Amino acid sequence: MSYLQFNKKEISETVKELDILLADYHLYYQKLRNFHWNVVGKNFFDLHVKFEEMYEDAKIKVDEIAERILTLRYQPTSNFTDYLKMSSIKESSSKTEDVEMVKILLKDHGIILKQMRTVVEKATEAEDEGTIDLIGGYIGNLEKVSWMLDAWTMKTNQNHPEA
Repeated sequence: MSYLQFNKKEISETVKELDILLADYHLYYQKLRNFHWNVVGKNFFDLHVKFEEMYEDAKIKVDEIAERILTLRYQPTSNFTDYLKMSSIKESSSKTEDVEMVKILLKDHGIILKQMRTVVEKATEAEDEGTIDLIGGYIGNLEKVSWMLDAWTMKTNQNHPEA
C-alpha cells in the first residue's frame, strides 16, 4: 500500500465507512429487486421500469464500492448476516403499495446520502481523493433520482393559474 501513500489509521476509518455504505447498497439493491418484482396497480409500467433502472445502477455501485475497499488494501464485508447488522436500511414487505414503495426508497436515499457524506468526511481527513471523487459522483446522482421520485409522488393541481 506504500504506493498509495495513505496513513493506515486514517484510511482504515474511510474503509469502515465504505463498508457500511456497501452494506447499505446491498440491502437497497435487494429492496429495489423486491419492489420491481412485486409492484402492481396503475403505476406498474412506470415503476417496474424505474426500479429496474435503479437496481442496475445499484448493482454497479455495489461492485465499485467493494473494489474501492480492495484498492485501499482491505477486504470488503461480503455476507448478508453482517450487512443486516451494519446497515440502517431495513427490509420491506413484498406487499407494499406502489406509492409507499417510492416513499420508502426516498427514506432510504436519505440514509444512504448521510452515509456517503460520512465517507467523504473520513476520506477528506485521509486525503483520499479517489474515494472522494467516487462518492461525490454518487451523491449528485442519488440526489437527482431522489428529486425525480419526490416529484412523482406530488399531487398536481389541474386548475393552477397560468403564469
